[in-house]
Amino acid sequence: MDKFLIKKPRTVQESTPIESFDDSNTQNSLKRSRIDLNNLPSDPGLRPKILSYHPNDRDDIRRAYLQKGPCQPIQHNFPQRDISGLLRRFNLAWFEEYKNWLEYNIEKDAAFCLCCYLFGLDGGNHKGGNAFIVEGFRLWNRKEKLREHVGGINSTHNRAVKGCEDLMKQPQHIQSVFEKHSTQEKRDYRTCLYAPVVVARFLLRRGQAFRGHDESEDLSDRENFLELLQFLADHNEDIKKVVLENTPKNHKLTHHDIQKDVVNMAACETSNAIIKEMGEAFFSILVDESRDISNKEQMALVLRYVNMKGIVIERFIAIVHVSSTTSLSLKEAIESLFARHGLSISRVRGQGYDGASNMRGEFNGLKALILRENEFAFYVHCFAHQLQLTLVAIAKKHEDVADFFLIVANIVIVVGGSCKRHDALQNAQVANLQKALDNGDLKSGRGLNQVTTLKRAGDTRWGSYYNTLLNLIVMFKSAIEVLGMIAADDPSTDHKAQARSIKKSMLSFKFAFSLHLVKNVMGITNELSIALQKKTQDIVNAMALVEMSKQRLQMMRDDGWDSLLAEVSSFCSNHNISFSNMSEMFVSSDRP
Repeated sequence: MDKFLIKKPRTVQESTPIESFDDSNTQNSLKRSRIDLNNLPSDPGLRPKILSYHPNDRDDIRRAYLQKGPCQPIQHNFPQRDISGLLRRFNLAWFEEYKNWLEYNIEKDAAFCLCCYLFGLDGGNHKGGNAFIVEGFRLWNRKEKLREHVGGINSTHNRAVKGCEDLMKQPQHIQSVFEKHSTQEKRDYRTCLYAPVVVARFLLRRGQAFRGHDESEDLSDRENFLELLQFLADHNEDIKKVVLENTPKNHKLTHHDIQKDVVNMAACETSNAIIKEMGEAFFSILVDESRDISNKEQMALVLRYVNMKGIVIERFIAIVHVSSTTSLSLKEAIESLFARHGLSISRVRGQGYDGASNMRGEFNGLKALILRENEFAFYVHCFAHQLQLTLVAIAKKHEDVADFFLIVANIVIVVGGSCKRHDALQNAQVANLQKALDNGDLKSGRGLNQVTTLKRAGDTRWGSYYNTLLNLIVMFKSAIEVLGMIAADDPSTDHKAQARSIKKSMLSFKFAFSLHLVKNVMGITNELSIALQKKTQDIVNAMALVEMSKQRLQMMRDDGWDSLLAEVSSFCSNHNISFSNMSEMFVSSDRP
């Protein structure tokens, strides 16, 4: 037994022995108590079953028994028994032949196997069954049974012997297997995992794409994820040693599936942080749906709540694919999302949607379906969206305003229709600014007289037209010059005709008047729109802002005529536009 000997502390937390142990019982039911490993019962007839001990203590107990060695009372006077008409007894020479495992119990006058007791199956399928573990072997005239018990190389007994050897050899013990990786190897793996996570977080925070259509190793640009990872490796020696081509065992952690797993984990952590920050507070929901580039209907959900500091917070929580945009489908998607995050419709205190019928419908809209379950989930139509709808409706209904915006759209398209025209517009604007500064018409200073351009307004953001109109007033003369250049030099007859028509419209008093009138009106509504979209805005203040804007529009209507006319007159004078005589009788050109 010398090969089994190691030094070991002699006290462990040991389980309370249980005489009859059922393998099907839950191991957690065993309670641990302290015992002295030096006082474990050596006699195999007095030992509790090894499975009666707590799983966390079994290896220490096995090791203690192996250190003591099998119970072999050499000085004992072995009794004789009548077996098949002859007196037989235990042969003392067997201890030497099977010294590593054979044991003898004086009380039962029976032989046992220490290794099978420690690692064998209780009543298992090895030769002898329970004889060498529970009942004891007593057939002293059948020595071949000992050899049969040992069996072949893969017998149960030999596997138990191998378990004993592995237990006593620390490099082969299961605990050693877990600890065989050095501290440096663990640190390298953490670094190898840390680098892709940092890159993924960087790209996520900026909404950048991870991959491209081709990420071959021979390419000079392999898209964002791999290029950023390579950048980290080039500027950090510790990272360079364990990533990409230097990764041990080709464990690069850069596969697309791993990238998706990191993104999903980041999304889960972000969502959990939002839910934790919100706590048990009431909240409002802001919902909108739209079709993405792949023609799938997507529903976006935003939570609005007051945090512990009394600050109004808006958090985007998820985008959910919906099979249809019916109110019932949207409600089911919201309920499913709530269930995933542990939220309830009963905590909703506000609803905010657009004006579509499936959202705000009086009877079957999403608003009505939620109100049936929670009467406190008050619906508020977005004020900024209402303002948008109002401006669009007025612009489309009034023919002169609709014609004006059509001309503005054509100006932006024609003047900025190519890089050559865009450059010509910029050059003309720089020359006109320099000339105005030389003449003293403009003041110079920090942030003044910046070169800008004509941007196409967005259809869904009516307020963007306001910036377009401001830029058009500043670049009016430059735009006229570019249109003149197109009308004179463009090889296309259609382009020449289009440029002449737009230039003629721009140089009319009607266009100049409409330009300044709409600009002034949209200046008031733009301020209101910006104020309504602030995160800290509340409904009481929003109502006050709407009322104030209505008063400003009424004041402009009652008392703003003279100032508007003076502004238009100055503009017409600067750009050689014929100014209409307001005292003359007006005759509509639409009259027959």
